[in-house]
Amino acid sequence: MEKLEDIENFLKNVDEISQLVEDLRSSDAEAQQKAMEKADCYITSLAEPCRTKINKMTVNTNPPPLPPSITPQTETPENFMKIMEMDAEERRVRKAANVKKAIAFKDKGNEAYAQEDYETAVKYYSDGLAEIKDMQPLYTNRAQAYIKLGKYNEAVSDCEWALKCNERCIKAYLHMGKAYLGLKKYNEARGCFEKIEEIQPGKEKIVKEYLTQVDLGKEKETQEIKAREEFDKGKRKATTVVELLEKLSKPGQIALYYCGGLEILSQALTDCTGQTLFRLNNGFSIIASNVTVRSCLLEKTNDPESRELCVSVFKIWRRVCCGNDENQKLLMTCPVATQSIVHLASSEHDEVAKECLALLSVYSEIPRGRHLAIESLDLNMLVRNLMVCVSKPKKQQENTAVNILQNFATESRFCIQLRDVLTDSVILPVTTILKNFNTSNQHILPSLISGLGCLARDDVIRHKLAHDPDCWKAFLVAVRTCIASEYREILYPLLGLIMNLSTVTSPVIQELSVSLCDSCVDLLRHNDEGIITRATGVLSTVLPQSSQAVQHVIQREMVKTMCRLLKGAGQTATKYAIKTLTVCTAASHLAREKLVNSDKSEE
Repeated sequence: MEKLEDIENFLKNVDEISQLVEDLRSSDAEAQQKAMEKADCYITSLAEPCRTKINKMTVNTNPPPLPPSITPQTETPENFMKIMEMDAEERRVRKAANVKKAIAFKDKGNEAYAQEDYETAVKYYSDGLAEIKDMQPLYTNRAQAYIKLGKYNEAVSDCEWALKCNERCIKAYLHMGKAYLGLKKYNEARGCFEKIEEIQPGKEKIVKEYLTQVDLGKEKETQEIKAREEFDKGKRKATTVVELLEKLSKPGQIALYYCGGLEILSQALTDCTGQTLFRLNNGFSIIASNVTVRSCLLEKTNDPESRELCVSVFKIWRRVCCGNDENQKLLMTCPVATQSIVHLASSEHDEVAKECLALLSVYSEIPRGRHLAIESLDLNMLVRNLMVCVSKPKKQQENTAVNILQNFATESRFCIQLRDVLTDSVILPVTTILKNFNTSNQHILPSLISGLGCLARDDVIRHKLAHDPDCWKAFLVAVRTCIASEYREILYPLLGLIMNLSTVTSPVIQELSVSLCDSCVDLLRHNDEGIITRATGVLSTVLPQSSQAVQHVIQREMVKTMCRLLKGAGQTATKYAIKTLTVCTAASHLAREKLVNSDKSEE
């Protein structure tokens, strides 16, 4: 503030002195006299201390030229604002051009990434960042490519830059978490994934999956440290696994040599340490790359020794994969394994099929195993072969096969992949079984029907089942067979499936509605309350689709039966009964009269 006053006083003095000089040169004697008096006053004031201070500010002696329209004489606040606006516009245009170039490089990088050319993708993303430094997608995309290349530190750095652009960027935290997983920094990875849920609570499911990966990664590291320690200490169990794998790696031996080695190895794999040492010492590749083993698994040889070798391989795979996520993952990366597991599930040789199904059961029992199998196996062929096992019962293999199907059917990704092949892979064999079941295969039907019900959770599959004529004809035959033979354990899940599917309006259901409702009316006299409830439920969903069926059940005293049911039924049965009565009375004057008469008779 003091400096500003000094400058203003200085400029004021300059103006006054300039005016004084002009007055001294004036031709007017009176003006000259006054100027002389003022000059004397200024000279006298020189004796006072000077308040002027030294300004050490460096002055640019070569300032940039002003625009042609701006001169020192015309430099006003308005002109200054024009200069600033022109500069801002030039910057905006230049940035827009850079953004356009950056987006073009990003698109090229995305194309390269889609083609799995990650090095080229990184180059294009880097070119984009050379054009503009604050484009968050370029950082997150390049981080994703770096992860594919195993350059985890670079990926973390890019994610940090992305977060500087957008501190709530979900992709940045996701890729940073993956990169930290690659670096085995599990606490940091967990923090990144948890941050995603903090920003978007709706991401709970995907966050849970990644946190599971963190736990599995940490568990894997712990297992490997322990396994190496036990081997380094020379513990017998640990050294035996390594020694046996060395012997099995010898090429050119007969099938029985490998059978014996695998059997001994199987007995040595008694804990997680053995499983880990098997993985660390290339056990999977030793078996899969063996020419003799491969020829057996791919059925190029079919002698008893080859079949025995197949059984031994499936046994050892099951032993090393049971409860070990990392081993399950590695096995699914082996082409000969994924191919043989699918094709030998329905092998004509009982022991081979049995061990193959046992291995598949290991994968089907937990979500992580199911995900690995769904991503890696030919599901169309697998389901076909499992249905072959179900259709031709032999020594309990059909139970294992149907349980595998039932477990996989709980996964939406499995259902999605089955949509296009549902008729050939599922509907045709299931309807064949339903139309022809007997005492030899009736035990598998409850699980098979439940599996079909799991598939029907998928909207597309439910729609296809509801519109398939063969499917409904098979249901009707199966219901009648169950009524005649008192197969309650089959009838209960079957009625549940029918009730679920009949919520879909379908011409096929309308065509068979009279027969279907007729069977359900018969079941209302069943001695099992659960069967009565479900039969009523089917009536409540089928009757709205067919006026003909409504008239038919009214003639069979449906109103009276429902009124009786309302007196002592449970909550669910009551709900179905009310709905059934509502449909009947809304469609028929006769039904309304029967309902009124029923009320009067009670009075």
